[in-house]
Amino acid sequence: AAAASYTDSSDDETSPRDKQQKNSKGSSDFCVKNIKQAEFGRREIEIAEQEMPALMALRKRAQGEKPLAGAKIVGCTHITAQTAVLMETLGALGAQCRWAACNIYSTLNEVAAALAESGFPVFAWKGESEDDFWWCIDRCVNVEGWQPNMILDDGGDLTHWIYKKYPNMFKKIKGIVEESVTGVHRLYQLSKAGKLCVPAMNVNDSVTKQKFDNLYCCRESILDGLKRTTDMMFGGKQVVVCGYGEVGKGCCAALKAMGSIVYVTEIDPICALQACMDGFRLVKLNEVIRQVDIVITCTGNKNVVTREHLDRMKNSCIVCNMGHSNTEIDVASLRTPELTWERVRSQVDHVIWPDGKRIVLLAEGRLLNLSCSTVPTFVLSITATTQALALIELYNAPEGRYKQDVYLLPKKMDEYVASLHLPTFDAHLTELTDEQAKYLGLNKNGPFKPNYYR
Repeated sequence: AAAASYTDSSDDETSPRDKQQKNSKGSSDFCVKNIKQAEFGRREIEIAEQEMPALMALRKRAQGEKPLAGAKIVGCTHITAQTAVLMETLGALGAQCRWAACNIYSTLNEVAAALAESGFPVFAWKGESEDDFWWCIDRCVNVEGWQPNMILDDGGDLTHWIYKKYPNMFKKIKGIVEESVTGVHRLYQLSKAGKLCVPAMNVNDSVTKQKFDNLYCCRESILDGLKRTTDMMFGGKQVVVCGYGEVGKGCCAALKAMGSIVYVTEIDPICALQACMDGFRLVKLNEVIRQVDIVITCTGNKNVVTREHLDRMKNSCIVCNMGHSNTEIDVASLRTPELTWERVRSQVDHVIWPDGKRIVLLAEGRLLNLSCSTVPTFVLSITATTQALALIELYNAPEGRYKQDVYLLPKKMDEYVASLHLPTFDAHLTELTDEQAKYLGLNKNGPFKPNYYR
């Protein structure tokens, strides 16, 4: 087989759960598609390391002291070459880790194999069923003689599972670090209900994550995901982007630069005004649904594109989602007898109406860039470093510094993450003079902005 196709499911259809596999050290405490792919995966991880300077800098610093010595981290994130660099960094900082995937499609099998080969208990493969998904999470958490004391979550499913099945574990857990809108939302709900029994760090809303992962990353990956799945031309196409938060802003900027005609829908008057100032027409979805060629959701909400909208779309309209969860497009409403589904290629379905009209649905309404293409590594370096620092902060915090609540990363740490990435660009920061620092009322070393500054 060509090297390019090794992430696709091979002819071997045996479920990884039914296979007996061991790594070269004789351990079988993992479950991946094929341990023999480890070498491929190792190469991908090494390539990712080149683009993740801050994590490598953290490793260098930790050769003396190990800020996570004694930490037992259970993690649930996308499993890609980039997150592998994060996991191995946490290991280098002294932590023991067990890991599952937070998305049934985004795991790179060869990377999971490389991690399992190097002794990481990883439970993940591309194309898990719903049952596999929870089974993998359970295998991470429920282990003889191993009790996690930190949680790193993306989407909140792992946290939810421990609450549901093993609530006693929270007695030993020092904190939760969560990086997605959806997961953070769940944490705030728990906190409101008085059910959050450990401190949690909301990494999603730290400035470095919002601005970089959400804005710049989507600006670079939206076109890639659309191009790879549909080979479409963007010039002159009419596109409606639902939501003008950071993700929506990134998508709109890229499409506009390619010559698309972009409409925006928004519920928040401030974001709406920003869209107008950036030169986009603000509309209701109903007003443009008949004429647009592409619909992209970026809201983090549910039922943004309803069956009624789907019925009114024009022939061969492309529908996709850039928000976190697959609730934005009402895909369930399309699974009815009168509509025909045709799988065109991996992650591309044509849904055909009785009169012959078809829409093109990408990744069954799940995350377009992670399901259909890749995300720029450098951006993930920023997010991953933020996660690592949040874990170090919560794990080492003296008793009582953090209550049972949801916290934002301190601004000083956000600035530190950014500063670790500047050498890549050979960028030189200006330093305040004593006089200037006094004038602004700042410490020369930061933080340079108040915590509320966005």
